[in-house]
Amino acid sequence: MSAQQHYEVKVVPYSSDWPKEFEKEKERLLEILAPHVVTIEHTGSTSIPNQDAKPIIDIYVAVHTLFDKQFYENLLNRSGYRYIGAFNAGRHFFVKEHEGTRTHHLHIFPLEGFYERNELLFRDYLRANPEFVKEYGELKRALAEQYHSDPDGYTRSKTAFIQHVVDLARTERGLPLQNVWED
Repeated sequence: MSAQQHYEVKVVPYSSDWPKEFEKEKERLLEILAPHVVTIEHTGSTSIPNQDAKPIIDIYVAVHTLFDKQFYENLLNRSGYRYIGAFNAGRHFFVKEHEGTRTHHLHIFPLEGFYERNELLFRDYLRANPEFVKEYGELKRALAEQYHSDPDGYTRSKTAFIQHVVDLARTERGLPLQNVWED
């Protein structure tokens, strides 16, 4: 089982505490990562009002220059984050846990192309089009039951829905279509 697969998939109703938790963590990260940070964004389902989600705060950080993993490990070593991997070139991925339960995913990217990332486009589209939020929540709950011990299977099974929304978002912004599994 990969490091990314060691946790159970659990989807819960939206919590108004999630944006507050993000803001607290953002402040901590700004202190740790300054002056390297350009922006810190709350992403994933916990960033979308009324969206059912895994209760894990997804955080995307854009930096001027993406340094090697050791640089960020050194900065984050006392903050509770541990390095998981790059998964794709041009990013670093860290997780934070409390009592063995994941609480935060931290992704660090270079600034170039940051605001055209599919994850940010997806978030923004759902925020602007809440009719998709209910449908996505129903899909997530069903898949969480089916893939409760397989986070990769859960994520992959959402691909068709995510691709549809990303295609709508990219078309709306005049961006070329892109597979959701590409950077």
